[in-house]
This record gives sequence, structure tokens and C-alpha cells, in this order.
Amino acid sequence: MIRINNLSKSYNKGTVKAVDNLNIHVKPGEIFGFLGPNGAGKTTTIKMIVGLLNPDSGSIVINQYDNQVQTLEAKKRIGYVPDNPDVYDRLTGMEYLNFMADVYQVSSSTRKERIQYFLDMFGLTDAAGDLIKSYSHGMKQKIVLTGALVHNPTVWILDEPMVGLDPKSAHQLKELMRRHCDQGNTVFFSTHILEVAEKLCDRIGIINKGKLVALGTMEELKQRDQDNSLENIFLELTE
Repeated sequence: MIRINNLSKSYNKGTVKAVDNLNIHVKPGEIFGFLGPNGAGKTTTIKMIVGLLNPDSGSIVINQYDNQVQTLEAKKRIGYVPDNPDVYDRLTGMEYLNFMADVYQVSSSTRKERIQYFLDMFGLTDAAGDLIKSYSHGMKQKIVLTGALVHNPTVWILDEPMVGLDPKSAHQLKELMRRHCDQGNTVFFSTHILEVAEKLCDRIGIINKGKLVALGTMEELKQRDQDNSLENIFLELTE
């Protein structure tokens, strides 16, 4: 589903290595957690996966489409939620969702059904006609999630998706992620909530200073010390 090969990205004319020779293969049916401290390279990696940044070197393949060569085909298969829900404040929630459905060429009947499904799930039905600028941070996060998933993409790329969500909505999102992958699809998400990653992810990658310092299942990560929690493993690898 996602194949990242020898991926690198630098800033400041090559003096700052944000991502350094990254190699990750995320399989169909897998929830992959991408962890790291602030500034480790998580968001830079995610922006390269979804095509918002061009890598200096390396390749990213989404469902057999190279995102640098077959750009639109790769993007059609992605549902992307950024780390900050910046949306069009002067649109209503429903106008924004219809705009997103138009971008992905979702039919009228399909969009109506899918939009209503998510609005009901996230408790946004009554607010769908209100301007987004009146929404709380959590409501904006929910409307962005709905817009990202309205075209039923096979690959979900979520950057800190739980931030701002109330406990019920966070629980619903985790269930959605699990069901999505149980159908043979893929979720790639970053989080600072290590407990969520430990319980939810099939595999975990830890990045620090642009380099991948650990990759595997929780059992594989614990091989050095069976009593270690993900928090302890994370701290050992990133300090």
C-alpha cells in the first residue's frame, strides 16, 4: 500500500537533514504508527507522502503509483488529515464537504450517504449549515476528517488525528481505523499519544533526527526488555 524507499529531505540549502534515507513498507490491512519527538521529521515525511513536499531523493509508491510520476493517481487513493485543521472559515461545513467531494469526483448519491454517515457519527449534523469559523478546534478536526474520507480512500494518512477530539469521537475514529484496515486497507498515522499507538498499531516506526531508529511490532520492539512499555522504549531511543 505504501512503499517509501531511500527518502531524504533537507532544508536551509542542505544544512538541516529533516528526513535521512527513510525506508518503510506499510502493508495492506495494517495500521502503522509513526512516532517521534517534535522536529524529528514526522510531518515532513507525511507531507512528502501526500505530495505537498518534493523529496531531495528517494521514492514513494502509493498502491503501485509513484507519487512523483503518477501524481494524481496516487493522490486519489489518499485521505489526508494534516496536523492543524486549517480550513476555509467562510464556508459552511456542508459547503466544505461538497467542495471536497467535487475535488474527488464523488457522485451526488454517494456523497450524500457518506457525508451524512460521518456527520451523524461525529455529532455535526446540526452544525453542518454553520460557518466553519464558528466551529471549535474539535469540530474543525471532525469536519476535516469527514472531508478527507468522503471519497472512501484506501490509504489514510493522518497527522496527529486525535488532537482536539473528545473521548467519544477519538474512540469512534480508532474503531474506524481498525475497520478500514480489516477490509484490507491501510492507515499511516503519527501521534504523540503513545498509549494509543501501543494498543492500536499493528506496527510502529520511531523516527529521531530524521532517521528511523526502530521499526516493528510491539513484540519485536520489546525483544530487548519484555517489561518495557512503548513509552520507555520511545524515551530510550530518542534521548
